[in-house]
Amino acid sequence: MAFNKVILLGNLTADPETRTTPSGQSVTSFSLAINRTWNDAQGNRQESTSFINCTAWGARGETIAKYLGKGRQVLVSGRLEQRSWDDKETGKKRSAIDVIVEEFSFVSDGRGSAASDDGGSSSPARSSRSSAKKSDDVVIDDIPDDEPIDLSEIPF
Repeated sequence: MAFNKVILLGNLTADPETRTTPSGQSVTSFSLAINRTWNDAQGNRQESTSFINCTAWGARGETIAKYLGKGRQVLVSGRLEQRSWDDKETGKKRSAIDVIVEEFSFVSDGRGSAASDDGGSSSPARSSRSSAKKSDDVVIDDIPDDEPIDLSEIPF
């Protein structure tokens, strides 16, 4: 029995790049920066970052390219796939391991917008509340643009 599944949460290192294969299939490539922190034997905080290449095919990749850009956080799950090639400059055999994205979820960007993927189609999250304005609704104009929002005031 074989099992090949990986789940990653990270930030895009650059805008996703979408290409089309000769057969007409779209493929989107992007790289995630995955941060890790730990305390060493002396109790000092250590940090490291891993950079992971990801590939998303078809509508899934097109959605990622449409809604995500450099610095945005995304949760991806998929399988690992090794590829190899001959480096024309050095003549050496090269290889890399990529994550082939099977599912993804947009992570909130701090402004409350997020979305998720249900197998290829995705759209920005929509509020389930009625569109009718209530008297106790907060109007966006009431929040100053230059002041950070105090998250401790959120009741949940």
